[in-house]
Amino acid sequence: MRIFANFLSALIMAGWIGAIAVFSIQNIQQVSLQFLTFESIQLPIGVLLAFCLGLGFILGSLLPLLWQRSRRASRDMYY
Repeated sequence: MRIFANFLSALIMAGWIGAIAVFSIQNIQQVSLQFLTFESIQLPIGVLLAFCLGLGFILGSLLPLLWQRSRRASRDMYY
């Protein structure tokens, strides 16, 4: 069952990466992000999406590890 879950998650990630590749090839225009008074440099929208997707994958893989650590710490505190 673990092999199937790994295969399914790899398939989903490959689909997202492929969709972003197609989207970035079709949309080459430059964009910049604005937040309050801060503004980023001009980047192609595909590069920006790929960066956000990669950051989301990294954070999504690290969050369960942090939740397990905090759950162990709270469990040890009560015992």
